[in-house]
Amino acid sequence: MQRPTDLLKLSPLQRIILIYNGTLTKLLENLLSEQLTVIKLYESIETNEREIPYLELPAKQSVISRKICLQGQNSGINWLYAESIIVPERLPPLFRQELLESQIPIGKLWSKHRVETFKELLPPFEESAEQLAVHFKVAPEHRLLGRTYRVFSCQQPIMMLTEKFPAHYFTDAV
Repeated sequence: MQRPTDLLKLSPLQRIILIYNGTLTKLLENLLSEQLTVIKLYESIETNEREIPYLELPAKQSVISRKICLQGQNSGINWLYAESIIVPERLPPLFRQELLESQIPIGKLWSKHRVETFKELLPPFEESAEQLAVHFKVAPEHRLLGRTYRVFSCQQPIMMLTEKFPAHYFTDAV
């Protein structure tokens, strides 16, 4: 169960990650001194059964549902888990194709295809790792920190992402 997190109880680096409005992949790569790659856990083009108000999307529309880990190429550590719901018809065709066929993080695709975006961040949260524990090699009761945001392009919501990482990651001593 998600609950609000008190940013003042987190390290400065954790606060930056949770409220950062730029491409998190680049920030983490510079912080960790290693390239990150996408490990796709699940990806499917589906029809949403209900309206998705955050995406201004009526029911019975096509969406890409995706679950990934951002993993260090050298360390093999899963630094971030992310879930996303994406409206494929609102994406440029080549961007959509690469998203589905490659292991390139979404942030790098935005840069590569020069897609102008605006992110609307929701309040950061924390929750128990539960079934995500296996990806981070922690106990199910271990605390995760996370954030959810909508991404707009051409003044339309194109995707909603939720990113999570263990609370012991990104403390002052990385």
